Amino acid sequence: MTTAEAAPAEVDVAIIGAGMAGTTLATLLGNAGRKVALIDPHRVHHDEFRAEKIGMQQMELFKKLGLDKMLMPLVTPFTDIHVFRLGQFFACEKKWEYAFSYGALINGLRDALPPQVPLTVGKVTEVSTGPDRQRLVLADGSVINARLLVVATGYSEAVRRAIGVERIELSKAHSLSMGFDLAISPREFAYQSINCFGKRAKDRVAYITIFPIGNKMRANMFVYRTVAEQWTRDFRANPQKMLCELMPEISARCGNFEVASPVEVRQVNLTTTAGHRRDGVVFIGDAFWTTCPTPGVGIGRVMIDVDQLHSVHIPRWLETPGMAADKIGTFYDDPVKVASDEGGMRASIYAKRITTETGLEWRARRLRNNTARRLMIISRKVRHLGPRRAPGIA
Repeated sequence: MTTAEAAPAEVDVAIIGAGMAGTTLATLLGNAGRKVALIDPHRVHHDEFRAEKIGMQQMELFKKLGLDKMLMPLVTPFTDIHVFRLGQFFACEKKWEYAFSYGALINGLRDALPPQVPLTVGKVTEVSTGPDRQRLVLADGSVINARLLVVATGYSEAVRRAIGVERIELSKAHSLSMGFDLAISPREFAYQSINCFGKRAKDRVAYITIFPIGNKMRANMFVYRTVAEQWTRDFRANPQKMLCELMPEISARCGNFEVASPVEVRQVNLTTTAGHRRDGVVFIGDAFWTTCPTPGVGIGRVMIDVDQLHSVHIPRWLETPGMAADKIGTFYDDPVKVASDEGGMRASIYAKRITTETGLEWRARRLRNNTARRLMIISRKVRHLGPRRAPGIA
């Protein structure tokens, strides 16, 4: 990564926020020959508990965009995921997943920025948008003029407020994500990875997933709690005790859940945006729409935004003069983007309801699902028992 000694004065596209969305979009636009300013307050992204793995479907998006070679040195790939449901082994899923520390991933993506897209380190203090030119003033007084402004600031509100958009909460404190290291090493761990699902609605536990990142075993746990609850305080004080009580079926395989790091937590709200259809500026990723990490749709949704902007919309927008709101509105109305956003929101809401709701409809759905799973477990056990009995029967 190179950093700009002085902010470029005139660019095609200015991107505020050098996280996942901003950095990948800047890379793609720079490689396509666009003049881009990528702006972030920090040269090095801080350690931050966010997404820590993706699946094959998300990796295919990076491959489609030609970004997989940037990504692969930054991740730990694994397969053979042992799934536990209803207190017992359910299945071994043969599928590739890719784990990472979020801060290290973002810094690696920044380091891979093409030389024609240096990172401008600075805080944006003034934003002016319009149908033709967008003007940014940084804290050091430097000015950037752009045809298009992309806001990719994630959960941060400062730039959004300066522009005048509003975040609409659909589900406040929807879920809680927790992350921590286990003391057991990947070499000692029984499997490559484990997913273990909660058993009782009253526990409000979606699942825990345990996977390798480099030479450590990492756990992500998704629950429908709040940071302020006594349950959360108790868990952070003694995660080993509570995990052994919640999931004894996997404790022996996980080193009796001995924990080797503090428990990091992140409260998640489901939100959309109002007032975003305006001249000159487009909001992407979590700066536009936030979903729950439990169903694993977040990074895929962000990268669909990046893909549609890079491959469809920005080239069309730059072909003709002006950057009016109706032109930019084609991105928000893009059926691929709409399906991605709305699908992610539906999955977020369903995942919570199927785990925690106690009404008749949801109890019936859980009974249906769990009955089918019990039959699958019984069928697997019978298949395994049959070959062992065959010689005796003969």
